Amino acid sequence: MAHNRKQRFFFCPKCGGKLYYCDNHGQPRLTCASCTYIFFENPVAGVAAIVLNDKKQILLGRRKNGNYAGLWCIPCGFVEYDEDVYHAVRREFKEETNLDIEVVRVYTVQSNFHDPECHTVGIWFLARVTGGELLAGDDLAEAGYFNLDNIPPLAFPTDRVIINKLFEELYINEKKEY
Repeated sequence: MAHNRKQRFFFCPKCGGKLYYCDNHGQPRLTCASCTYIFFENPVAGVAAIVLNDKKQILLGRRKNGNYAGLWCIPCGFVEYDEDVYHAVRREFKEETNLDIEVVRVYTVQSNFHDPECHTVGIWFLARVTGGELLAGDDLAEAGYFNLDNIPPLAFPTDRVIINKLFEELYINEKKEY
């Protein structure tokens, strides 16, 4: 079967048998040669909080480690296995910015394909600060507010999509409040 996916897993997590790609309802899926377990490679869930100040500037953080060090992003992180997404976004935001937030609503949900090793589905929440003092932490070297039309180099292409959407809604379609 032809597929574009590079095989990353080779042994069954159930029995240790060899995994191989086979057709499963028209989709290539890793299947165990011994016990026939289908190993689903599902995307990882991520969350991000969009916080705008009273000047309609967005809070961004500059990443300090890894492939994206030095680049900026909307503060974000991964959802833990048994964690609610609303708890996850508050926890991640606190870890990265030292700020407490109240989630206003889900802004958008997007697929992220920028890292071929880790397909993620991100949930961007609109939020407002309820406490704390801005202090970069965890994965961020610094944090600050930026005008939507003057954004520093971004780590993640989907953040650019989100920021462009915000700019269009706030300045072109003239929505007054979030």
